[in-house]
Amino acid sequence: MAGATSLLSEEELAALQEGLADGSIPAETGYNNRIRVRKHDLASEDSSLGINVGAIEMINERFLRLFRLGLVEVLRSTPKITPLKAEIVRYGDYLKTLKAPLSVNMIRVDPLRGNSLVVIEPNVIFASLDVFFGGFGTGRKGGPLPPTRLFTPTEIRVISIVLDVFFKSLKEAWSPLLKLDVSMVSSEINPQFAQIADENDLVILSRFDVESPEGDSFIDLVYPYASLKPMRDVLRSRVQTADGNELTERHWREALREATFEAQLELQTLLGQIPTNLHTLRNLKVGDLLYFKKPDAAQVRISSIGAYEADVGVQDNQMAIQIRSSLDVTGKTRQD
Repeated sequence: MAGATSLLSEEELAALQEGLADGSIPAETGYNNRIRVRKHDLASEDSSLGINVGAIEMINERFLRLFRLGLVEVLRSTPKITPLKAEIVRYGDYLKTLKAPLSVNMIRVDPLRGNSLVVIEPNVIFASLDVFFGGFGTGRKGGPLPPTRLFTPTEIRVISIVLDVFFKSLKEAWSPLLKLDVSMVSSEINPQFAQIADENDLVILSRFDVESPEGDSFIDLVYPYASLKPMRDVLRSRVQTADGNELTERHWREALREATFEAQLELQTLLGQIPTNLHTLRNLKVGDLLYFKKPDAAQVRISSIGAYEADVGVQDNQMAIQIRSSLDVTGKTRQD
């Protein structure tokens, strides 16, 4: 059949469209009508199989503790910083949330591939500058900065001080997993000029909110998704939050064990039990006798929980008990 004969003419197409419109020709009579199309981009990266964001958040928590301590040493002030949940986003979407001017610092994190990003909001810089020169961290007052506003040499020096603490804290936070070497590559005020990835590429965003009198500010740490992908096996494993000093950990465990042994406990000895009811109990009078069968052994309780079976006797003119056996959590005698 020729290609031209397999096509409908304009008159036939018009008649078909008119029939569908007035209902004379039934619609949706083909196959697989209930199937819905779902968009899938074969060129996009699948983040569900790679990075353990929970491990990144644990590293961020350790980093934040170190970062606060470092800022206390250089600024003599403890800013209120809160880590937000780490997110995997497209780099283009992240850039749309930023407005110049910002302290946009492109950094190299060896042995990770590519460059990463540290973005500092101006209010953080102004507050740090105020504290550095003996103020209270009030920062700059006034309206928003013009997009082309450059940082002064003094402000750049304060940025450098904050970044030095940032790099040192980041290296130490990663040290249980990986030995990092962090160095500066370049600085910008416009985030559009910091191309660490293509717009459609995925990045891992870690935002730290900084409380300031002029409103909440932030410091962002952005890793390219591709740079951490080779580390996914390491990040899937449990992140160590200790300092890795086994001797210190052993001493701490021993001290905790000794402190636990010094805890005061109250022992109670149950000689017997008499089952009764409320009517009998209310009608008891002085002189009434209560009969019960003495058990073979008394029960020693700790916080109303049976712990041992014991014999009751006298030792050196004092009442005493002699432990016969220990009880499990159900109150039965242990076989060991």
